[in-house]
Amino acid sequence: MEISERKKKILAAIVDEYISTAEPVGSKTIAQNAGLGFSSATIRNEMAELTAMGYLEQPHTSAGRVPSAAGYRLYVNELMKKHRLSIEETEEINRSMSQKMLELDRVLSDVGKLTSSLTNYPALALAAPSEPVTVKRFDIIYVDTNTFIIVAMLSNNAVKNKLVNLPFSVEREMTQKLATVFNANFTGITEDKVTEQLIRTTERAVSDTYGLVAVIVGFVLEVLSETRSASAFVSGTTNLLRQPEFRDPDKAHDLMNYLSDSSHLLDLPALGAQAEGRGNVKVIIGPENVAEELKDSSVVMASYNAGDGTRGFIGVVGPTRMDYSDVAAKLSYIAAGLSKMFASGHELPPELQNKLIKGDDIHE
Repeated sequence: MEISERKKKILAAIVDEYISTAEPVGSKTIAQNAGLGFSSATIRNEMAELTAMGYLEQPHTSAGRVPSAAGYRLYVNELMKKHRLSIEETEEINRSMSQKMLELDRVLSDVGKLTSSLTNYPALALAAPSEPVTVKRFDIIYVDTNTFIIVAMLSNNAVKNKLVNLPFSVEREMTQKLATVFNANFTGITEDKVTEQLIRTTERAVSDTYGLVAVIVGFVLEVLSETRSASAFVSGTTNLLRQPEFRDPDKAHDLMNYLSDSSHLLDLPALGAQAEGRGNVKVIIGPENVAEELKDSSVVMASYNAGDGTRGFIGVVGPTRMDYSDVAAKLSYIAAGLSKMFASGHELPPELQNKLIKGDDIHE
């Protein structure tokens, strides 16, 4: 069913008012505060129709209305105004992000804390390979009769190596043969393709009676397993207690307990391509979340390029009443800065700050 422009304006005003007050919104409040130029009676009639259409809900018989999940979705997709960060806000973010990039886990933890402090919501910081990593090339370097080095260059251009000390002697020709066979059979395949049959076939191909193939395969599986793992951090879960929606201790405890297990975060629908949003910012509202603990919450995530085939996400979890425009602007800015820094290894570029100050779009 088509929704009129008047209804859209009234719905947007109701969402903005509810974000600000956390109290059900009445027609008189909108007539007095929103500056729409509609009478209270007109607004009341439109609110009744918006309720019938599923965009508003009435918590109590005599109370005003609050947005439904469908109302928030329409607001996020079409109605909310783009929030422009102030100079003070961009300067605060830049000061916190100006250090040179160090190891990924530390960056995720620090940026998660920054995001939580900027938004006053629990913050999520994640990074995972954007596609499965495989071995691109093997080198088996002969050192002496009892020692060789396995070198594996990965599809994300990382290089892993292992020194192998043997209690028996191995000829140089054997290490060369191992390198040839592993390059032929173990490059370009994912961990699940390293089967028992492939291992046995390789052992026969090189006439291995010492277990050398098993040593190299063990190294390969260890490396591929490490690159498949993801990092996830949660910061500021106690910020939930500041929100009126989570004054119920049981409700707050369930969500905080869910967030405390970072393994849940890797399954968030906001990480998928199907999540709705604008640009690199994705929003999952209330019942759109698959986890029962998130049914009364919204998840807003922004993605960035963490380099070496790794995709990063920074986001927040909060009540469905959250200020989506403000949160989206801050997450988009932080994500854009992270992409720039991971690409260059330097502090946030000045031109990125200028774009936000001018209100320009930022696209990666």
